[in-house]
Amino acid sequence: MKHPVDAHVGKRIRHRRWMVGMTQQQLADRVGIKFQQIQKYETGMNRVSASRLWDIAETLEVPISFFFEGLSNDDAAKKNEAADILADKEALELIRSYYAIPEQQRRRLFDLARVLSDAA
Repeated sequence: MKHPVDAHVGKRIRHRRWMVGMTQQQLADRVGIKFQQIQKYETGMNRVSASRLWDIAETLEVPISFFFEGLSNDDAAKKNEAADILADKEALELIRSYYAIPEQQRRRLFDLARVLSDAA
C-alpha cells in the first residue's frame, strides 16, 4: 500500500521532471540509477531515500522542500485517493468517453449517475 506522502513526493518528482523537459531515463542516468526506479518513485510504489531525494533535487535544480509543497496532514490522503482514481486506465477511458458525448446528453448522463450513486 502506497503511503500518501510517498505518492505526493513521486508526483512532484514527475511534475518537475516534465517541467524541465527531462525523460525518466535522463533523470535516472544523472542520479545513477535505472529508469525503472524513477518510475517506481513517481508512482509512489517505492519510497525515495533522503540521499536519493537530495540527488534528485540537485539534478532537477529545486530545493528538497519543493517535493513536499502542497502537502498537509489533513488532505494528503484525499488528494492521493483522487489521483489514484485518475491513474486507473478504466477511469481515464470513462472520462474521455464522457467528454466525447454532446453536452446536453452528457448533462443527462451526469444527472443519472448522481441519482444512481445516491441510491447505492
